[in-house]
Amino acid sequence: MKLFIINSIVTVIIFLSVNTFASNNDEDFIKNLNKSAFEQCIFNEIKSADKSKTLRQLEKLCEDQVARQILKNQDGEMIELGVLSNRVIREKRSAADPYVMTPHKMNYILPVSIVDDINREPYQNLANWNEGLKDVEAKFQVSLKIPLLTGDFLTAGDQIYFGFTLKSWWQIYSEAISRPFRETNYQPEFFYFTPIKMHPFGGNSAIVVGLTHQSNGRSQLLSRSWNRVFVNYLYEKRNFALSFRPWYRIPEGDKESTLFEEGDDNPDILDYMGHFELSMAYQYDKHFELSFRGRNNLATHNGFIEFGVTFPLWGKLKGYAQVSSGYGESLIDYNVNQKRFGIGIALTNLL
Repeated sequence: MKLFIINSIVTVIIFLSVNTFASNNDEDFIKNLNKSAFEQCIFNEIKSADKSKTLRQLEKLCEDQVARQILKNQDGEMIELGVLSNRVIREKRSAADPYVMTPHKMNYILPVSIVDDINREPYQNLANWNEGLKDVEAKFQVSLKIPLLTGDFLTAGDQIYFGFTLKSWWQIYSEAISRPFRETNYQPEFFYFTPIKMHPFGGNSAIVVGLTHQSNGRSQLLSRSWNRVFVNYLYEKRNFALSFRPWYRIPEGDKESTLFEEGDDNPDILDYMGHFELSMAYQYDKHFELSFRGRNNLATHNGFIEFGVTFPLWGKLKGYAQVSSGYGESLIDYNVNQKRFGIGIALTNLL
């Protein structure tokens, strides 16, 4: 009840302030302030809506209205918003806030990540690393994105982003070798996102086109890297989301790297990492989220699958469990078949 009263007071204050400054010419007021579609909707709803509505109710109404304008079907029929649309709405609202970091991929910390057989071969020439590595380590991922252009670029609702993802495997339990970071993968990327007017099975679609670089930041024989251009088809229906992302690897030369010459660090990486990735996620309710990620090379039949689930712990803190099998769990292990299980904390959801 207190929250309702506070929100109602805030609504009335905004209503009075807007009417005071906009009483002479509302259209010029909106134009001069260069309001976004969402802000214009709030402005109009405050003037005309039932004053018993809270500010949050008005915000939710305008979020849906703006999103439906962007995702409207070709025949003008309104369509149902899903988990991806709602995430885009939230990101649009916070994009200009310098104190808000926008998640890109999932962010998590797994204090315990167990692999069936740690890959020791690349570290044979690094003092006692080869013998000191343990099959239990910590794993974490930090992934953020920044919108480079605001407003519509080519189509309604589109956006250009810069994204950065860091994923690291930390031998925190290997005291004998001073607990090193065994492997860290860096992935900067530029990509263009746009909704498209395709609504199979009553869902919504979008296309992402981008350029990505991924490397482990190492030199000489430990160096692993590749560059790709990709197209990503996104689909949503209610609490379900799907991503199909084929890619083309940008050639880097024919020779392998040695201690004394530069070349392709991993010329056969496509044999193991494949030419596409299929991802799916399902939001069971506000507490549980299920995810799947898979890759495959249809010629060599080498692939990778990963399942994840988030679950409530206490308060807003969510647990995260992850199990994977196959090639390419990290770049240094791109040609090694491993099984891994990890458990820890989800810092952000996937959806």
